[in-house]
Parts: sequence; C-alpha cells; structure tokens
Amino acid sequence: MSQKKPTVLFVCVHNAGRSQMAAGFMREIGGDRVEVLSAGSAPKDSINPVAVAAMAEIGIDIANQEPKFLTTEAVIESDAVITMGCGDACPFYPGKRYEDWVLEDPAGQDIDFVRKVRDEIKGRVESLLAELLV
Repeated sequence: MSQKKPTVLFVCVHNAGRSQMAAGFMREIGGDRVEVLSAGSAPKDSINPVAVAAMAEIGIDIANQEPKFLTTEAVIESDAVITMGCGDACPFYPGKRYEDWVLEDPAGQDIDFVRKVRDEIKGRVESLLAELLV
C-alpha cells in the first residue's frame, strides 16, 4: 500500500526570494517523495535575481520559477504550510501543519546576505523533510 506524498506550501509576501529558495531546496532534496508549492500574498513580477544567483552557486536552478498568488486551494491541498513573514494574509485551516519561519528578507540585499538566508533555509528544509517522511 502506498502512502500519499506530503504536499508542502512555502509562502512569503512576494514569492520572489525566501519561499522560492525553500521550494527549490525541497524539490532538490525531497525529489519525488514530496509535492512542493510556493506562493505569495503579494507576488512580485519575477524572482529576485540575487536569490537565483545564490541558489545557482550550489547547483539549484530556480530561474524558471514564477511568483504565484496565494490561493485558498493551495492551502487546502497542502499538508504543511510554511510561512515566512506573510502575517495575517495566510489563511488557516484546521488539520494542517503550520510553521512560521522567521527569516530575514533577501529583497534588495547583496549576495553575501542572501547566502546566509539561503543556508538557513536549507537547514530548515532538511529538518522539515526528515519530519514529514517519518
């Protein structure tokens, strides 16, 4: 009997930096063991180019991703909803796993700053994945 793959939704305001890096890590590390979604409460037009560069440095390509608007449907279909500073804009549904990751916003920051955020996100994604796949 096969177990349903967990679905993880990463949400930040602009869906252009933190949530995209987290989704990139989850896709890379989790592979086909997990479904990955990302969205923003006020999405930008494109991904933060410094976030794209920081991820490319470690072999993860997020350049082809596009910021998406947070929908109720995305929350409903997710098992875990990871927010990163979207505050009250994130809908709450009973029975979901919610975590709010307090992370610095990489918007407008230099590559060294974004690398630190990236590395913190990686550790959190690894821990989350280990918990979800128990």
